[in-house]
Amino acid sequence: MIAINDLRRLHLPYRAELLDALTAVVDSGWFVLGERGRMFEAAFAASCGARHALGVANGTDAIEIALRAAGVGSGDGVVTVANAGGYATTAILACGAEPIYVDVDAGTMNIDIQLLAAALSGGPRAALITHLYGRLAPAAEARRLCDASKVVMIEDCAQAYGACVAGRAAGTFGALGSFSFYPTKNLGALGDGGAIVTDDHPLAERVRCLRQYGWNQKYRVEQSGGRNSRLDDIQAAVLSVKLPHSAAEIARRHGIAERYAEGISNAAIDIPRRGGESDALHLFVVRCPARDALAAHLAAEGVQTDVHYPVPDHRQPAFAKRFEDVALPVTERLAAEVLSLPCHPGMTDAEVSHVISACDAFRG
Repeated sequence: MIAINDLRRLHLPYRAELLDALTAVVDSGWFVLGERGRMFEAAFAASCGARHALGVANGTDAIEIALRAAGVGSGDGVVTVANAGGYATTAILACGAEPIYVDVDAGTMNIDIQLLAAALSGGPRAALITHLYGRLAPAAEARRLCDASKVVMIEDCAQAYGACVAGRAAGTFGALGSFSFYPTKNLGALGDGGAIVTDDHPLAERVRCLRQYGWNQKYRVEQSGGRNSRLDDIQAAVLSVKLPHSAAEIARRHGIAERYAEGISNAAIDIPRRGGESDALHLFVVRCPARDALAAHLAAEGVQTDVHYPVPDHRQPAFAKRFEDVALPVTERLAAEVLSLPCHPGMTDAEVSHVISACDAFRG
């Protein structure tokens, strides 16, 4: 079976470096908010072109803490999309705020900028812009709209590390940008992890407090809404090893995607538009009206697939009553059609060829 991700294969090239880094942390005797964490934060901030990067425990915490740092609290509205796996909704609700869902563009599957403009007129506290599957949403335009409406903009860059436009990286368009280092991400840890980037020093200091109980010094709570959410030095050391290799890995993803785009000729399968450097290609997501039949066919051909994501946030069972009046026709249609093909740097050329052949053999 050609795996949707193969984490063992992905880490083999760096095994010796990783073991040396892990040994150094063990020998240091300092495992949380230590020197390795500070070194990674500085390197990660530089790679994004941001002044500050603060490590946290995971990507969902990164969204929540960014929202709290921006002043989002109980009863506030936060504009977001409903097709990105529920992580934004989870973080918004954890703040006591209310998601305001906006439909997406059918081509990019990111937020529909015209609908964002309309939603901002309702006076939300914040807008959370997700770069789905690694492709940049129209972030510069979204920031202009948010600034004009005096709404703080936060980026969800969990899948978009490495994406940029005109030299400007994901995470640097909004007031804050949140990242995930879950193992399958373009820059993935050997466990959970996340980070928040910002150019704003007061916001960075708020994040620094909020990730550790709200402390401004040990045992003194300065900020309400604090969390125990810290990127440990083991994961920081791992990420420091992998960071210099991330550009080459993203380039390999682009190479695979180009072969898919040129090679898959089945009219039943809709191939995503190419995004160039604005797409980090965390996932290669096709669309097919007969999605389930295509997935079954590919499984029979030895190709693993996944659905990102099958249930929109506003249709999740836990929220069925809360959002029953919300209608997002494009989001709902995409949820029935999207299918992720294997697209990771560990794939061989032969495996890519097999995926193409298997897709072309589908008769749905």
